[in-house]
Amino acid sequence: MKKSILLSTAGLLVALLTVANEPYKAGDTASDFNLRNVEGKMISLSQFNDAKGFIVVFYCNTCPVVHKYEQRVIDLHREFSSKGFPVIAINPNDRNVSPGDSYEEMQKLAKSKNYQFQYLYDESQEVARKYGATNTPHVYVLSKKSGNLKVEYVGAIDNNADDASAADKHYVADAVNKLLKGEQVPVAGTKAVGCTIKWKKV
Repeated sequence: MKKSILLSTAGLLVALLTVANEPYKAGDTASDFNLRNVEGKMISLSQFNDAKGFIVVFYCNTCPVVHKYEQRVIDLHREFSSKGFPVIAINPNDRNVSPGDSYEEMQKLAKSKNYQFQYLYDESQEVARKYGATNTPHVYVLSKKSGNLKVEYVGAIDNNADDASAADKHYVADAVNKLLKGEQVPVAGTKAVGCTIKWKKV
């Protein structure tokens, strides 16, 4: 009997963990976090009192696809931060797997490129796992609704990683513009295109 109870408990625990790790999708409530930025300060979304929402981008130093999207991320922050939707970039890559994504290298890159958006280090990878991020870049558009963070869109920035001028679907910009008008987001999810996150080796 004891063995049966233990097995049932273990099964329940596995089930709970599975549910907890399901990727966020549109309509879900996102969790806040507390991560260190490149200036050494701890940053949470709750600190942005005037924000209407956020463009959370799982990002890194080394991915060629991130490099292709870098200016577009900069432009998203420039366009929407003053309207209440700042970009929050999060690097989840393990430095032991990808040394170019260490905290020190993040600091160097942010300084050399003069990033105006927050660039945070998810050293434990807890935030990436909680959100269900798989790639860099992987974007989550969040809105503030009744004190909660509602997921409005998940996926790619647009539909052409190689050539920004050739993109004719601007998923993130379209989502934020609709939210600013109080309208429904036209596309709630797409496939994130980029490099796989460099997870810690177990």
